[in-house]
Amino acid sequence: MAPQDTIIALATAPGTGAIAVIRVSGKDAITTTDGVFKANNSKVLKKVDSHTVHLGYILEESRTIDQVLVTVFKGPNSYTGENVVEISCHGSPYIQQEIIQLFLRKGCRTAEAGEFTLRAFLNGKMDLSQAEAVADLIASENAASHQLALQQMRGGFSNEIAKLREELLNFASLIELELDFAEEDVEFADKKQFAELLHKIEAVLKHLIDSFALGNVIKNGIPIAIVGEPNV
Repeated sequence: MAPQDTIIALATAPGTGAIAVIRVSGKDAITTTDGVFKANNSKVLKKVDSHTVHLGYILEESRTIDQVLVTVFKGPNSYTGENVVEISCHGSPYIQQEIIQLFLRKGCRTAEAGEFTLRAFLNGKMDLSQAEAVADLIASENAASHQLALQQMRGGFSNEIAKLREELLNFASLIELELDFAEEDVEFADKKQFAELLHKIEAVLKHLIDSFALGNVIKNGIPIAIVGEPNV
């Protein structure tokens, strides 16, 4: 079952920078932000279109915390599939924490590590392979690992698995038919067809195994040992 609470966390790396992005996700993300955000155009966020950006101020009662840009994503058309708000504030760690603590006081809770992607998975926005690819993409350190993670995130590996599943279901259905009508003079597929199907499934599995080994090398490199006498 999808979580019902609203979570908040820093979406950018911690520390000082020009800007920081704070992400809020959950059914109350937009209404909670409405309670602490005053837009320059006086618009209420729950009435604006999805995927829009609004300039204004984060306020705690009469105290101004920061001038920010608020981006609104209305579920299910968001990263997590829920209502999502992303607050772009100035990159002071003090300002970041002031905003986060304000939202916590308003009923949000701090997101666990990887929880935004977990919610995307639970809400059907991505499958497990794509969720793993997000972590790989963030950790990519070279062009090859970047492209591999990007392809997987777009569903490349998932498509391979889907094709294999289709072949296996076809194979299983033919076997069941042969067993059900074994005593009848009915032939659904000859042994040659079974053999061809098995070879096809075997080829797909071999391709997946080989691609995993290659991907592991691209992501993690090859451990080597330099052995010999020291230079003199």
